Amino acid sequence: MKFAKMHGAGNDFLVTESPGEERDWSAISMAMCDRHLGAGADGLMLILPSDRADFRMRLFNADGSEAEVSGNGVRCLVKYAVERGIAPAKDGKVSIEAIHDILVADVFMEDGKVIRSRLSMGRPKFKPAEVPVKADVAPPIVDLPIDVDGQTITVSCMSIGNPHAVNFLDSSVHDYPLETIGPKVENHAAFPARVNYGIANVISRDRMDVRVWERGAGETLACGSGCCAAMVMAHLKGLVGDRVDITQPGGLLTVEWDGTGDVYLTGPAEFIFEGEWPL
Repeated sequence: MKFAKMHGAGNDFLVTESPGEERDWSAISMAMCDRHLGAGADGLMLILPSDRADFRMRLFNADGSEAEVSGNGVRCLVKYAVERGIAPAKDGKVSIEAIHDILVADVFMEDGKVIRSRLSMGRPKFKPAEVPVKADVAPPIVDLPIDVDGQTITVSCMSIGNPHAVNFLDSSVHDYPLETIGPKVENHAAFPARVNYGIANVISRDRMDVRVWERGAGETLACGSGCCAAMVMAHLKGLVGDRVDITQPGGLLTVEWDGTGDVYLTGPAEFIFEGEWPL
């Protein structure tokens, strides 16, 4: 099986085309994404035919679980599909069928190469059942206290196609023990489908620092949907404006939201190498 390894701001994926045949993608993803015995990646992404969009995506995390969406991963798929002729950009746009919605990306090109894309991530969802989160409160869920090993953590929760809980810090995100607290929040009883746990520090009205412990992958160098969640919840708290540059360990992404419509994520995607995996 031929594949390409790609990354969006350091969030890396193995991308392969599939005509839609059923395989044990969970086991394949765990084997391929292993950073010691495989090609190494945060997840395996499939490009499949679609009757509703230019192509359909599926995403399997490094632990074999299937995820709904990844903003960085979709941008990788857009670059792959456009440059390989699978989905030539029409009027500068490409549509992608995800589990939860049809996503649309604005594609920016130079010399036949996709240099970046601006992806519509859809509208955020705030109802507890939509996240999902066990919370008997009216939406939006802002600063919900949860107990983690006797320590109270406040999280703001939403879905952008996948579940997110964001903890806003007054100190640097780099000093936070995400590697120990992240998995405990991911698997907390308040989140029946597990959750992506982000920590965010608002620097100014248009700048934030973010780190994310991703459900099924652990901490990644960047998380597109996690950046969207952090920006949206910061916007609801009145901390930021409509456009924010977000710095993560792997690089810079830009998120836009006017408080009512779709969330937009802009950033790069790059090829790393190509290979063939024996099945």
